[in-house]
Amino acid sequence: MTTTRTSRTALRTAALLATAALAVTGCGTDGTAAGTPDAGPAAANAKVPTTDVVSAVRKDPAAAALLPADVRARGTLALASSVGTPPGATYLPDGRTLAGQDIDFADAVGKVLGLKLTREVAGFEAILPALGSGKYDVGTGNFGVTDERRKTLDFVTYINDGQGFAARRDSPLKKVTALTQLCGLTVATGAGTTFETTLEANAHLCKDAGKPPYDVRTYADQGALWISLQQGRSDVVMSTINGLRYAVAQQPGLRFLNEFKRLDVGFAFKKGTPLAPAFRAAVNRLKKDGTYDRILKKWGTGPSALTASRISPPEIR
Repeated sequence: MTTTRTSRTALRTAALLATAALAVTGCGTDGTAAGTPDAGPAAANAKVPTTDVVSAVRKDPAAAALLPADVRARGTLALASSVGTPPGATYLPDGRTLAGQDIDFADAVGKVLGLKLTREVAGFEAILPALGSGKYDVGTGNFGVTDERRKTLDFVTYINDGQGFAARRDSPLKKVTALTQLCGLTVATGAGTTFETTLEANAHLCKDAGKPPYDVRTYADQGALWISLQQGRSDVVMSTINGLRYAVAQQPGLRFLNEFKRLDVGFAFKKGTPLAPAFRAAVNRLKKDGTYDRILKKWGTGPSALTASRISPPEIR
């Protein structure tokens, strides 16, 4: 269960391009200082943090006992990770080492459960279907929990993130409270995401309002997405709240607009998985021993903390 050399190289190249696009530090042209809430959580330092917050985690026998017997005996799980930009998941400059909030949470949960997670990098849009087919046991990729996804998948939540917008600083957009504000604009977003789904499902709003439609352009390569905005080929980006804040803090001339919709984010599994109770117990164990807060502090995502992990909760409305 491995990707081909060509596909691994392509994924790694895409992620490195995305990281490079975030590697410029600077204050905004409006005078907002790096490190302020508007600037984002990591504006003061463009380097991807490498603080070790996982190695001290120990196995919790009570949580591990919730695993199916065959999984305990096997001691491994197949994990698919989508790699894009921090704080979710990215490559360090060596082009091999993965780092990110998703990476830390998965590794920490594996330690709590006494499991070796055999990680394979896969495209965001490919992971969820592959879970249903049994190719992977679990997936990470900042997967928002939606009612539509819950029809065919199970989730174990570990953070709260959601949908937001960013634009160039010369954009007349200041805050997007209704999608009709995007009418006539080009919107860049990730392929296979809740953002793409939201935009497609509401495309009729512009026509209903007698306005020109917005043009949705999807990118599997996050580096290309940001370049399209910087070069004016896109007017606005719709993406994760945490990812947008992190990105605009490190790219000159861009501005985080606002949060549009909050979503819980979780580990993704095929529907009916017996793994969910153990993963929920593991996340809650991390909260109890302080590892959870240390991971959020490392990635500057404290506002994304959950009170407790849940299994496939209803979509936040």
